Order: sequence, then structure tokens, then C-alpha cells
Amino acid sequence: MKGFVFHGPGQSAWQDVPDPAVKEPTDAIVRVDAVTICGTDLHILKGDVPEVRPGTVLGHEAVGEIVEVGGDVRTVRPGDRVLVSCISACGRCRFCRESAYGQCRGGGGWILGHLIDGTQAEYVRVPYADLSVHALPSAVQNKDAVLLADIFPTSYEVGVLNGHVRPGDTVAVVGAGPIGLAAIITARLFAPERIVAVDLAASRLEAARRLGADAVADAREDPEQLIADLTDGLGADVVIEAVGVPESFELCTRMVRPGGHVANVGVHGKPATLHLEDLWIKNVTITTGLVDTHSTPTLLRMAAAGRLPTAQLVTHTFPLDRMEEAYDVFARAADTGALKVVLGEQPHEEVAVPAA
Repeated sequence: MKGFVFHGPGQSAWQDVPDPAVKEPTDAIVRVDAVTICGTDLHILKGDVPEVRPGTVLGHEAVGEIVEVGGDVRTVRPGDRVLVSCISACGRCRFCRESAYGQCRGGGGWILGHLIDGTQAEYVRVPYADLSVHALPSAVQNKDAVLLADIFPTSYEVGVLNGHVRPGDTVAVVGAGPIGLAAIITARLFAPERIVAVDLAASRLEAARRLGADAVADAREDPEQLIADLTDGLGADVVIEAVGVPESFELCTRMVRPGGHVANVGVHGKPATLHLEDLWIKNVTITTGLVDTHSTPTLLRMAAAGRLPTAQLVTHTFPLDRMEEAYDVFARAADTGALKVVLGEQPHEEVAVPAA
């Protein structure tokens, strides 16, 4: 089959790779019908995630059809249409028992496209299938469902829930890429007084307005002052960092009010300065996190009911074999206007899936 393979910083290719096989009785093999590219994949290509070894198929989000399952899989069977979660969960370790699947110590966590071959291929092996794939309702289309594999649960759990967004809050979202836009959408579920989006790209700020931001600010034009003006000098109740660079994190810590929350969602490849000389006296809570995906079933129900405008985030679609072009478009988002790119939906050549 074909897959998108990481060969080291700045090196990757859509190429022939071995067909996946069931290795453990808890595995499932999924034929990939739709897949997307994450900002984390761009961090991997830059060398920011050194755990990813050259030769790894990238990707951790997909929708597809089960073609084979191991003998211990009970919740899905061949022919089922499923969402492949970005997080795999053994279901037995301490963290899985607490629904903290992202911290799984039983061989799960974020492993797809990280520690094992991922989803940007024609087929993928998914470990711990009973907890790591979700049967899809027919009302949710593939290009909508694939956004629930990562960006929506990540924004909701790591940004909105960790940030303790409450009714009447002022919420600032720094970074209006896909994660930041999903944070705006899910923050609105809690009826904040206002949401302010901060970004460098005018197209992304316009998307933020369209998806529910009450005010927007160019990151080069003193967004701190805008937040101060809107809050009588107090600062935002919740600031969500959705970029992953030192400057954006430090901006977040300057915009938060005393007693407020900074929820870091961005993937950082470089150190950021924590200005404790200013923050120690302000009772500020700073959270970090890898998504656990415990909210995925809830978000799926909301999507099926038409309560999540997922389709508005998809700006580009490609056949699966145009992966390299899709990466280029996604990486040059400031020029192309890309938010989320979705690949797939074309006929597949059937491959023989070897027995375990």
C-alpha cells in the first residue's frame, strides 16, 4: 500500500510501505477513507518531536471501515464505519481507569504517527480497538467526523475544560488556526460574555469572526491593550494558547487576569520563559495537556445533531495520493488560506491483509 513516511527533519514522501497486519488480539485494521493533517505533523517534519523515528508513517486522525479485527475485539467488526481516535487506550492502567487516556501506560496514549505507523496511508493498524475507534452514526459525513479525531476534543478538553470557561467570562484565544477555531466553537457552549481571537493572518481572524469570536486582534497590534480595554484593565478570565511558540505563550500570561486561567494547547518545540517574577502574586493557574479524548462520544452526538459547525473548518480536499501537495497547502496556510485539509473519499485498490 501507499503511506506518507517521515524520513527525518524536512524529509518525507508518499511511497510504498508494508501492508498492516493484526499483531495483537486487541488490534483492528482500518481501511482509511478520510484523513487530515494536523499542526503536530508539521512540528514532526520540522524535527520538534524527536521521538518520531525516520521510516514512520505519519498521521493520527482518520475515518474508515474496519476490514479485520483481532480475536479479543468486541465492540466493532469488519464492515463497521469508524472514527480512529488520535489517542489509543489500553483500558487497564491507572490513567485509563481515570479516563486520562492520553497518559496511558499500557502501550497506548499518542502512538499513531508518533511511536508506530499512523493513519496517513491506505490502511492502518489500530491498537486497543475497543477503546480507540468509535462507530460512526450515518448522519455524520466523513469529512466532518475526521475533525473529531483530534482538533475538537483537543480544543474542548485541553483548552475549554482545562481553562474552566464559565458563563460570563472573557475568553481570549491566541492562535486562530484549526485548534483555536475549534476552541472558539466549543467555548461558546459555555455562554462566555465575549471571545477574543488573536492571530497574525487576516483570513484566520475573519474565520474566527464567522465561527463566533466577538472581537479579533492582529497579534502585531497590541492585543493586550484590547483585552485591557474590554475588561476595564482586569484581563481575560481564560486565555487559550493555540500556537505553540514562546512569544504566544508569554503573551497569554500577560493577558490573563489575577485568578484567571492560561490553558496551553499548542505544541512547543522551544523553551518559553515563565515570568514568575510577575505571575507569582496573581493566583494564575497554568495548565498543559495532551488530549484524552474522553469527550469524543459527546462531541459525536453533538455533531450528529448538527450542533458543531465542523464543515466550516474544511477549506481544501484532496485525493489520498496527493498527500505531498496537501502538506504544502497546509504548511503555507498564510498564503493559501488553509484551515483543515481533508484527503480521501476516492476508490481504493483492495490489499490483502495478512493474518496475525
